[in-house]
Amino acid sequence: MTLSKILVPVAGLALLVIGWRSYGLAGVVGVAGGIMMFLLLHFTRTMTVLRRAGNRPMGYVDSAVMLNAKLKPRMTLLHVIAMTRAIGAAQTPEGVQPEVFRWTDNSDSYVDATFHEGKLREWKLTRPVQVEEEAAVVPAAAEAGGMATGVAPDGR
Repeated sequence: MTLSKILVPVAGLALLVIGWRSYGLAGVVGVAGGIMMFLLLHFTRTMTVLRRAGNRPMGYVDSAVMLNAKLKPRMTLLHVIAMTRAIGAAQTPEGVQPEVFRWTDNSDSYVDATFHEGKLREWKLTRPVQVEEEAAVVPAAAEAGGMATGVAPDGR
């Protein structure tokens, strides 16, 4: 259990006590309203991000290279989902820590992101190996006098 999971509720209770001691019941109602507003804003943001992500294919990103450039250590999974606007394709079984998610683009480049307790720990960009077919066609075209005809140099 992380320290923030303990400190946030304790801070909320401390604010409620301060509200009670300062303004009585009106202070408690005011602090409770502020805490409720914070929770509703967080819930609304989470639902908006997940609704946008639900409209795209799982594990898809427009550019894996751009995603790789934007990632930073300790980003939350929700923040990464908001950036990609897609839920990552899980590469590990459910409930296993650390979790690995993959986002792939149209060129088959992909980013594997490792999250430990919801925070980005590391990521790796993998790009497909480009086939050197184009490089083989250019020398053949030069030997044939600038035209690649598909005919062997000896005329057969």
